[in-house]
Amino acid sequence: MSGRGPGLVEPRPGPGAGCAPLAGAATPDGGPPWGRKRGGGAARRRLLDRTIRRLLLGAAATAILAVALIFVFLAREGLPALAEVPLANLLGTRWQPTSSVEKAFGLLPLLNGTLLVTVCAIGLALPFGVGGALYLAEFARPAERELLKPLLELLAAVPSVVLGFFGLVVVGPAIKQLFGLADGLNALTGGVLLALMATPTILSIAEDALRAVPASYREASLALGASAWTTTWRVVLPAAAPGVLAAVLLGFGRAIGETMAVLMVTGNAAQLTLSPLESVRTMTATIANEMGEVVYGDTHYHVLFLVGLVLLAMTLAVNLGARRLLVRRADSRTR
Repeated sequence: MSGRGPGLVEPRPGPGAGCAPLAGAATPDGGPPWGRKRGGGAARRRLLDRTIRRLLLGAAATAILAVALIFVFLAREGLPALAEVPLANLLGTRWQPTSSVEKAFGLLPLLNGTLLVTVCAIGLALPFGVGGALYLAEFARPAERELLKPLLELLAAVPSVVLGFFGLVVVGPAIKQLFGLADGLNALTGGVLLALMATPTILSIAEDALRAVPASYREASLALGASAWTTTWRVVLPAAAPGVLAAVLLGFGRAIGETMAVLMVTGNAAQLTLSPLESVRTMTATIANEMGEVVYGDTHYHVLFLVGLVLLAMTLAVNLGARRLLVRRADSRTR
């Protein structure tokens, strides 16, 4: 019998008496016990996201800043040439910056040689690059694609000086014998080497553009009775045309800025010509040849930087044009 008085009932323990608090029980401050820990984890994740976003933004801004600083540096060193050399001289047809009689800083022979070698390179690289992309994207078996594409892209990893030696030893003598020339140092030899460099770029980007064409295009064409080749030529290639054109422009940009290979095999004769079998001098080869010998602050020095500024502007214009085509293609696909 309990020690309590008569009529008093001993209180019974509740359902959870003597047990540990439930997992979802409220804390003395009225909130769940996991609230503070979960809130802290979310705050840490938000802080980490903001940090990574700022780091990536900083990396992108650094790349843009680097290009801008290059432009500023080239403009600072190159634009004084416009005040030191008459415009008629800069637009002349003679490049003789070290002449003791009359110095000539005509940029037209350098521009002519650069464009001639680049056009030869694109003319050779275009059928191989686009044709190879068509085969890999539309006709090659998966095993062939996995084997051939990396092997072709390895050409982009070959140093340009190695390709220059290959041009001197193999390509140049072959062109000399084929066309009966006095030597094989000409624009065509440089174009062949630049084609070897530009083909992997054209092939890789064009193949990606071709494979991005929706399968429904192919299925609809085949359902109408078209052959596989007709479907590829009349349907898939036109649908991927902006991407293929962007690939060609990027290959053009890759070729126009090459230095060492063209320096070794083009003959370096500053002359106006439209024949790919004659020696030419490119803008990049001129800078590489003469920059180490000029006097700092001399007119020749400023003109070489002006040449670099023109070359950079041409390269950026080509790359921006290719980028615009890719963006337009992506917009057209989303409509």
